Amino acid sequence: MTAVKDSVRLMRAELSDGRTLYEMQVVCFRPLLEKYQDHEVSPAAEKPEKTLMRLREPFTDFYFILLGDRKIGALRVRHLEERCRLGPIFLLPEYQGRGYAQEAVRQAEARYPDAALWELDTILQEEKLCYLYEKLGYRRTGKTERIKDGMDLVFFEKQIKKEGKR
Repeated sequence: MTAVKDSVRLMRAELSDGRTLYEMQVVCFRPLLEKYQDHEVSPAAEKPEKTLMRLREPFTDFYFILLGDRKIGALRVRHLEERCRLGPIFLLPEYQGRGYAQEAVRQAEARYPDAALWELDTILQEEKLCYLYEKLGYRRTGKTERIKDGMDLVFFEKQIKKEGKR
């Protein structure tokens, strides 16, 4: 894991990166869109304007996930006082399953030391995604949301213990 940790880093995306983020998001989420046909919710079905809108939000930070100098994915953090929400998180297909997403999430969490709670959601039927977040310390909240037959969102959270707080 040390090689992954040393080779992956985050770089804050700017408004001028909107097109790149959008195109990368479409490529990364297209297999799930094709599998579930969830044209209402899938990031692959969004319009480019939605990415630009998110980049303009004062409580949103987008980061490219870099492997060396290559942009291999991205993630979004919405920070609201002591609570942060991850999503979307995406890696180009050829970089998935190698520990890069785990390291990117760890680095994102480290950038927000005041966050006491992290939240995210993912597709319940995607066992690998659920396993990834559970491996990172996220726990299911018990909340699920039906998107369509055969596709549900499952919600996760991770409590961060603060020094001196109980």
